[in-house]
Amino acid sequence: MKSHGGVWLFSQTIIPIFMVGSLLFGNGVAQTAHGQGKGKVIPAANTERAALDEALAHLHEARRNFTAVKDYACTLVSQERVRGKLEEQNVMQFKMKTEPFSVHMRWLAPKKSAGQEVAFILGKNNNKMRVKSNVIGGKLIGFISIDPNDPRVLQHSNHNILEAGIGNMIEQNIRHWDLARRVGKSKAALSETKFNGRDCIRIEVTAKERTPQCYCYRSVIFLEKNSKFPIRLENYDWPREGGARGGDLIEAFSYYNLEFNRGLKDAEFNK
Repeated sequence: MKSHGGVWLFSQTIIPIFMVGSLLFGNGVAQTAHGQGKGKVIPAANTERAALDEALAHLHEARRNFTAVKDYACTLVSQERVRGKLEEQNVMQFKMKTEPFSVHMRWLAPKKSAGQEVAFILGKNNNKMRVKSNVIGGKLIGFISIDPNDPRVLQHSNHNILEAGIGNMIEQNIRHWDLARRVGKSKAALSETKFNGRDCIRIEVTAKERTPQCYCYRSVIFLEKNSKFPIRLENYDWPREGGARGGDLIEAFSYYNLEFNRGLKDAEFNK
């Protein structure tokens, strides 16, 4: 990650890399250094808690680092399972300001959505989105105002615009993992890998049993090794007969070509 005039760049070709290894936790035995604790059995719950502690520590570092972020721009690739159907990948030009919370997205793909735009500034326009769409409106027209929770919007996504962005991803996973640690029904595995050519820490958190607190069966997140910012997240449903062994994909979000603190102007979000 290089700095150019105060702008941090992640400028790699969009080629996801999924070759990963993992550290297994929860087998009830931890390897020890030579001559120390030979044969000592460490309860599985302790190793699982330690792994979640390490995962949370990385996200808390990401939270601290993100306080320096005023704005960023990137290419966002998302895919969600909505009402049981895995939708096509969406590729968007994505811009965000942290104060006030502001989002602008312009669709590049799929072809049927190309040219759509969504703009939002918290506290402006009665907290409604400004939308130019060929999905909601039937064809591309001028911008119209739509509530973030409008049913027409939620036909195409499980999340509203207030949940968008890297900062929200950090906060949501801190909440989920902290709860998982306290409930004691999840295990974590950490390893080093690459995503989009970036050195990353791969963290996989898996629920051992269904609980009301579980958002999903399994989450896999890739944290950029230096900043600890999440640059890819995958969430999976509980395994089912005839489905994928690790659970069917619920959603995946990837951030490419990230540029931080570009000095984005309010006019870029005011549509």
